[in-house]
Amino acid sequence: MTSSSRKNPALGRGLSALLNEANATTGGTSTVHISKIHPNPFNPRTDFDKEALNELASSIKELGIIQPLTLRKLNADKFQIISGERRFRAAQIAGLTEVPAYVRIANDQSMLEMALVENIQRENLNAIEIGLSYQRLLEECKMTQTELGQKIAKSRSDITNHLRLLKLPAKIQACVRDGKISMGHARALLSINNEQQQLEALTAVLEKNLSVRETEHWQNKTSNPTRSSKPKTAISPIEQQLKTNLGVSVKLKEGLRGQGQLILSFRTTAQRNALIDKLTQG
Repeated sequence: MTSSSRKNPALGRGLSALLNEANATTGGTSTVHISKIHPNPFNPRTDFDKEALNELASSIKELGIIQPLTLRKLNADKFQIISGERRFRAAQIAGLTEVPAYVRIANDQSMLEMALVENIQRENLNAIEIGLSYQRLLEECKMTQTELGQKIAKSRSDITNHLRLLKLPAKIQACVRDGKISMGHARALLSINNEQQQLEALTAVLEKNLSVRETEHWQNKTSNPTRSSKPKTAISPIEQQLKTNLGVSVKLKEGLRGQGQLILSFRTTAQRNALIDKLTQG
């Protein structure tokens, strides 16, 4: 993350000193050589789907790692994975030699919490970075959303809205992170349930430079197509013959027992009179 020279006064001047003394990067990201990273032997997850890993590896090759790993620094040349082993394995498949990571020192919970809160107060964070900070505070610092809201003076809806962005496909998250689309655009894309349609909508936003309102309209039009977009029912041979003979539109509705309706539609008075003449000809 980009550092900021401005500090939140409420956190005091001691935070930077603490971080420097601990030689930790608990608030931002570091780049760590992949050969120095080791899986957590206590990780309960041991089975990783190969196909899913290959898909993630392809995404990483194209977009990079959107969400950094979280590592514990054991010594100068050894880091242990706290979270992100799936991303670590996919990065290996993708051929990366270095990965972005949040680096923690054992028992630095309070320092991590302070650094994350300070990061959130910075004005230059994008919506994805804020969402990731919220997520870390909830998961790693064991906070509830209510506790988090009180600590950072944010509403629960603000927290929820940022967290929901992390459910978007990596390509859309990258566009938010890089400033190609706004949080408003991303929230409009969230209302689309199908991932493929989300990506199609993203393409439309980028290519047509759609506003947030236009994106919402595009989404509604896609999710709720009008009746006119539905395929028309094919006309039956009987209907076609009657239409040719009578010169008007014909609709035949038949029930299971032979009952039904024959509907003749005309557009003008002249067409009506011509139809009556044909029907009454003896």
